[in-house]
Amino acid sequence: MSRSYLWIPATLCALVAVSYASAAEKSRAPVKNEAPSISKQIDTAIEKRLADEKLTASPLADDAEFLRRVYLDITGIIPTPEKAAAFLDDKDPAKRSKLIDELLASPAYGRHMADIWTEMMVPRSSDNRRLQSEPLTSWLEEQFNKNRPWNETARDILMASGKQDENGAVTFYLANPTVDKMTDQTSKLFLGLQLQCAQCHNHPFTTWKQDDYWGMAAFFFKVQPDNIKKANKDDASPGVSETNKQGGKTKLPDSAKKLPPKFLLAEEAKLKPSEPYRPALAAWVTSADNPYFARAMVNRMWGQYFGRGLVQPIDDMHDGNAPSHPELLGDLTIDFGTGFDLKGLIRGICNSETYQRSTKTTEGNESDDHLCSHQNIKPLTPEELYDSLMQVVGKQARPQDKNNTRKGGPNPLSRVGFVTFFRGDDDNPDMIEYQAGIPQVLRLMNAELLNRGGELLARANRATDDGKAIEVLYLGTVSRRPTAEEAKRLQEYVGKHDKKNAYSDILWALMNSSEFALSR
Repeated sequence: MSRSYLWIPATLCALVAVSYASAAEKSRAPVKNEAPSISKQIDTAIEKRLADEKLTASPLADDAEFLRRVYLDITGIIPTPEKAAAFLDDKDPAKRSKLIDELLASPAYGRHMADIWTEMMVPRSSDNRRLQSEPLTSWLEEQFNKNRPWNETARDILMASGKQDENGAVTFYLANPTVDKMTDQTSKLFLGLQLQCAQCHNHPFTTWKQDDYWGMAAFFFKVQPDNIKKANKDDASPGVSETNKQGGKTKLPDSAKKLPPKFLLAEEAKLKPSEPYRPALAAWVTSADNPYFARAMVNRMWGQYFGRGLVQPIDDMHDGNAPSHPELLGDLTIDFGTGFDLKGLIRGICNSETYQRSTKTTEGNESDDHLCSHQNIKPLTPEELYDSLMQVVGKQARPQDKNNTRKGGPNPLSRVGFVTFFRGDDDNPDMIEYQAGIPQVLRLMNAELLNRGGELLARANRATDDGKAIEVLYLGTVSRRPTAEEAKRLQEYVGKHDKKNAYSDILWALMNSSEFALSR
């Protein structure tokens, strides 16, 4: 039964217009868990700043709000109805910390992190249309799930050579095939710096100048990525090599300066012209003594879990852009830099009361989006939205996109096609701003797959009564049980219509609701 934008009754939308405010009034005082030292550092620093600013902190999120948030933040997908019900019914006072550990141990954690980093490492451009990013995603997934120290993973990316089908990390250079792009992306992703502002002239607001930019860029002068178009035409896997000749065949912009390799605001690298340059750069970038590397990753992960970095924008860290909590950023950087344990950092963040606060504001903290008096509401990324929708309808969440392409672009029914359509124009979208517009909303409303309902609808149809069916639909979409008012209204709706069609209507409305599209 296909639905158009105008077909769905307004009354039904109102019935499931997700009375989040009502649900949020439930108990918000779960027993506190013993937090690791990182969590305590976070809470102490945040509470001190809130007191200084005379801001009242929002209460802790209830179990349902926390459950959906932590699932999306760590694994990129909502919980199944069975998982949601089990957590909500669990009386263990330590269930939140146990769930965090369970999700970090899940293979979905690595895949979600790989999605995020692939998006950052493979910027969208006309040159990348034919580049397969899946080898990079698979490689990153393995590193994140193994919890390899972040400095080792970053070092392997910076030094990557060989064929893409043998080493997915070389995708970074295939996606950024010129010296300036290599320099810009390395600075942003691994140092948290917008170094490209000094490519053509001395940066007016920072200490680094044009010579500093081209001193860093010199480390990439020998890197030779294959031409993607040519490699695909020859049906050969593209690759990356490092020549013995500085400059090689790499095309340089007009602003280029040929300077000796020099670490940013540090000493000149002592390198022989005949040896590769990137190993020295990778060793410097990922060193525990590097003032930028660990700090940049801490800030990036804070932004991922709170929607705002301690320094915002996340990759524009310089003396003129002060952190909201300088001491906290310094302490977390020292902790992270001792072992580069990414899961340990995330575990500390998620176990903090700061992370577990509700998104519901209190009087006086409504406009706060960076001091953490409450959690920020974050729209689901296109990947999170697609995978969560596919879980609801019971379809394969990650089809092999390389087999779902067509001439002129990706198949719109594939995951890559969906993500491409729902991705905004901004390469660095604001994580708390809703990027989708009318075309995306209409695409969901009229999607044939969502109209069919799928596996969750089948479960509702097998329920013993209307109340149980409605509960299954809520647990499987918005990860909570309906309020008493919602349940009453929807049971009345079901009683006035064909039961199967009514269940389908309710599910359709839930999947198109704002609560489904947002992480609270």
